[in-house]
Amino acid sequence: MTKRIILGGVAALIAGGLVALNLSPLGRIYLPAGTGIVAKQVCSQTFVAGLDPDHAKTIYIDPLLGAAAGLISHDLDREAGEVRASVFGLFWQQRAVWRDGLGCTLVHGGHDFDRELSVPLTQDFIPLELDTAHRDANFDTAALDTVIAAAFDAPGEGFRNTLGVAVLHQGRLVAERYAPGASRETRFHGWSMTKSAVTTLAGMLELDGLIDTEAHGQVPALSEIDPAYEDVTIEDLLRMAGGFAIAELNDGFDPNSDMLMTRSDMPLFAATRERLHGPGEHWQYMSGNTIMATDAMQRQLGDGLPEQVRALRARLFEPLGIHSAIMEPDETGHFQGSSYLYATAHDWARLAQLYLDDGMVGERRLLPEDWTERVSTPTEGSNGLYGMGFWLPEDYVNLPEGTYMMRGFQSQLGIIMPNEDLVVVRFGATNGGPSGSYDLAAGVAAALVSAGNPHDRDM
Repeated sequence: MTKRIILGGVAALIAGGLVALNLSPLGRIYLPAGTGIVAKQVCSQTFVAGLDPDHAKTIYIDPLLGAAAGLISHDLDREAGEVRASVFGLFWQQRAVWRDGLGCTLVHGGHDFDRELSVPLTQDFIPLELDTAHRDANFDTAALDTVIAAAFDAPGEGFRNTLGVAVLHQGRLVAERYAPGASRETRFHGWSMTKSAVTTLAGMLELDGLIDTEAHGQVPALSEIDPAYEDVTIEDLLRMAGGFAIAELNDGFDPNSDMLMTRSDMPLFAATRERLHGPGEHWQYMSGNTIMATDAMQRQLGDGLPEQVRALRARLFEPLGIHSAIMEPDETGHFQGSSYLYATAHDWARLAQLYLDDGMVGERRLLPEDWTERVSTPTEGSNGLYGMGFWLPEDYVNLPEGTYMMRGFQSQLGIIMPNEDLVVVRFGATNGGPSGSYDLAAGVAAALVSAGNPHDRDM
């Protein structure tokens, strides 16, 4: 009897402890976000990027989890295209599902999720050709090789983890390099570089008269919650001035972690957060802003996810020669336009090149004439560091005047240098130290020995 009482007491303590833990921020957000990022990232890095799952987890995920990494296990089912993660194999279980052409999605509760849906890519990735003659005529090739090699060095504890670099000059590929296990075929996760792609889509839709980024009442995710929110514009959201409490701290406890890793309908989550400021009154970097703006654009692309995916490709990617890109949706079918775009280094560089070409592809205009100026104009309150979906370099960074960039978590970068007609893209999994990416871009610019007229190309 005494033994039963003791065992019953222990069981009660354990159960009570689990209940308390579930009700705490650790149980409500941190551990579910931890299992979520393991399931989601292992799935995407395996089935979308094509990287080795164990290596990807080691460099991309484990450093983010800290001590919790030892608590979280996962099971990768290649045949089913699924990854499941949990704490001790039992608690806070999360499941990520891969679908052809749609990438990986965390599935929390069903929500009419169509496991069998697929929208396969219809064209193969077309790599750029390395133009050695153009490189040799315009660069100190020894200096260029040295600075690119330095980007792959692993100082200190090896936190840099550069996986891929590509350089365009006057639209030509002049250099590229990849770490073992990666290649020009690898789809790199851009994280918040995705915001720049979505901002580009906004420009294309505005040029076609489908949206007005400066008009009120064009963000359905907000107006459906409260008509008073119709004063928020798409531009407010793209400039991170929506005014909502969707803090982004990347600590596993913040609302952004909650949104990305535990929520089925991300625009709804973002739109129902507390409103702290009027639109345009306060700048704060928050992915939820872009999530709501993306939803507004997605509704202009047709009815149903398959039609919207095909329209996204036809409008945003295919005119640029981009055929590798996959933008993953959430469980309810909303494009995750803040963080979940995957593409090859060449295709990310093609996106950046559109801005060097002032929104033109050949004789076809894809962006409004003032769009490059708008995206690179600092937003009030951002200390001159953020434009509209694009970042501007800090004062201490030794980059050429006029530089702006696509930038993502773990030091994903697409650096645009208009005066030099240069694009430098860098991908990796940098944790806990400098990536060396700004030194890379500055070094590439310094190796340019014959700038000439940036837009006078010898085709």
